[in-house]
Amino acid sequence: MRYGIVLFTSDRGISPAAAAQAAEEAGFATFYVPEHTHIPIRRDAPHPRTGDSSLPDDRYLRTLDPWVALASAVPVTSTIRLATAVALPVESDPITLAKTVATLDHLSGGRVTLGVGFGWNTDELADHGVPGKRRRTALREYLEAMRALWTEEEASYAGEFVEFGPSWAWPKPVQPKVPVVVGAGGTERTFRWIARHGDGWLTTPAEGDITAKVAQLREIWREEGREGEPEVIALGPRPDPEGLAKLDEAGVTEVVFGLPDRSAGEVEAWLDRLAGKLGQLAGA
Repeated sequence: MRYGIVLFTSDRGISPAAAAQAAEEAGFATFYVPEHTHIPIRRDAPHPRTGDSSLPDDRYLRTLDPWVALASAVPVTSTIRLATAVALPVESDPITLAKTVATLDHLSGGRVTLGVGFGWNTDELADHGVPGKRRRTALREYLEAMRALWTEEEASYAGEFVEFGPSWAWPKPVQPKVPVVVGAGGTERTFRWIARHGDGWLTTPAEGDITAKVAQLREIWREEGREGEPEVIALGPRPDPEGLAKLDEAGVTEVVFGLPDRSAGEVEAWLDRLAGKLGQLAGA
């Protein structure tokens, strides 16, 4: 089981480049950042954690662009994977986003993982012209169109939300397939969507009964004719021996810990302490 780090980026505290570099030096496998283009002040959509229009963290208002943030980490890292937890592809132009992701994968030597979400903030999606009730269809089309641009010499796509004629688009990603993991609540509907259109599941921080849900995902994975096993990435657990062992036994492939919103020196010290604790657990 791997360990990763997520930084809820903002315009204060440690920079993404410094955080990614420190995470790589501490031995972590993946560095994640989130995405929100903006937060409408008046919202009908409740936040999943608060249950109303209030936000649990003011960094939602201050989030950095994820692709610029990850690109800044490329020159100062060499092995750590660069990922989103989560990006909201339907809030970008799909042709432009395909170019951005492919360029990042090209420049990083094939280290990109695309974590995507359907988008809890339907008011935010609406400002981008995406109806909340159609967001799953829109995301499916975006991924299909981007994969066409990443893999086909002459790509085209025709759908409800995306349409373009035969086109050339380079660079292609270094990876034969850019991994796509879906961050959403663990339901049968979500797992069916993942098995048909994604490569793995990124849990929500408050997800319960991971063992049963991973088993359900794997069953649906097989029903949909997928080979191997899906990636399962768990967000937000405590680094305690019993909890981590349970996640490992359940089939979780990576556990991701959130960085505090502090200065570079404080975050680097925090990472060293966490890496030391995880190393002690592995040797126990």
